[in-house]
Amino acid sequence: MELPEKPKAPHLSAVLIAAVIISLLIGGIFGYGMSSLTTSSQISSLQSEVSTLKKQVTDLQSTQGSSSDSDTYQNNTYLLGDNVSLSQLYKQVKDSVVMVQGILVQYDFFGNSYYSGVEGSGFVSNLTGQFVIITNYHVVQSAINVTVTFTDGDTYAANVTGTDPYADLAVLTAKAPQYEYKPLGIASSSTLKVGDPVFAVGNPLGYTGSMTSGIVSALGRTVSVSWSSYDIADCIQTTTPINPGNSGGPLLNYEGEVVGITSYVAVTSQGVAAQGLGLAIPSSTILRETESLITTSSYNSHPWLGTSGTSMDYAIAQAMNTNVTYGVLITQVTSGGPADKAGLRVGATRFLDPASGTSVTIGGDIVIVINDTRIKNTDDLSTYLEESTSPGQTISIVLVRNDENLTLSLTLGVRPPPT
Repeated sequence: MELPEKPKAPHLSAVLIAAVIISLLIGGIFGYGMSSLTTSSQISSLQSEVSTLKKQVTDLQSTQGSSSDSDTYQNNTYLLGDNVSLSQLYKQVKDSVVMVQGILVQYDFFGNSYYSGVEGSGFVSNLTGQFVIITNYHVVQSAINVTVTFTDGDTYAANVTGTDPYADLAVLTAKAPQYEYKPLGIASSSTLKVGDPVFAVGNPLGYTGSMTSGIVSALGRTVSVSWSSYDIADCIQTTTPINPGNSGGPLLNYEGEVVGITSYVAVTSQGVAAQGLGLAIPSSTILRETESLITTSSYNSHPWLGTSGTSMDYAIAQAMNTNVTYGVLITQVTSGGPADKAGLRVGATRFLDPASGTSVTIGGDIVIVINDTRIKNTDDLSTYLEESTSPGQTISIVLVRNDENLTLSLTLGVRPPPT
């Protein structure tokens, strides 16, 4: 009887191969586990970062106000330097700006009367503890049945409380309930610099509540007006677009404070309106005059030199055979006025100035300095007198006469009332 064979022992190489395979399987399983743990950790980290970002966005939205308020949508808000929002500035000031309207009675060649409407802007102020509306003199000049309309559409009868034609300034009072009055703050225009951003709110061409923006492009301009022989002094030149109907509205800085009154659009010698060249009455005039306009209905403290003059230029200097190409050439002296008493002189020669196209008197005194301030032209002269002097004050004038410098003392008078 044969016995069954004993099973053969496994070959050593087979054992080794099996061990390697088992090790690889175990290592793969371990590596997969570790990789899974790492990936899970990264996913958790990313989820945490996303949650943090969501919270930051939520916090930012809450600081801008409720998402139900359409004025606070970030996509509709224009932000400037220092996070200034034009839409927020407009919202801040719009209810303080009014439309001013009135009626002019005029007469035709045959003496028959006819009527025309006038329209401009104004803004609420409370400088003296009394609510008033400030606007331009030329908006309400000779007008009857003056009214003011607030942004809610309500219109009220208004009275012209005080006017100053020399500054093109007027103050109105209206029979409106107190809740309509939302006064604007007024900052001194003396702080303005060329390049400062400004914006205007008004009613150009009857489009109520319009806002435009620009920059201060020059300071200390003078403007000739039809109702006065004296220029309006120290005006602000701005690129802020303005049109008829803007007159009397506020020019504001980016704090929402009034720095001027939008008043004029510059025109060329052909009568064409210039682009981006508007002019505003400075707020320093408002601050200086408003109390007097309210309490006395007028302002009578404009200093008076008693002269007329023209800005020096190269052509006039050549005709006069002088090297002085700056300053103000005196072309007329009022008899008995401050300049006449101080001894200022006018020349006798007539000269057609090609720069201005007008005939001027040459050979007279050239004012170049007042109280140590250089006077380059008529803008400088008008601005310095209006902003830095007062009636009764004695000033020192340096002038050029026959190519020699001469210093005179002059006591300023009070400008005569308009005639």
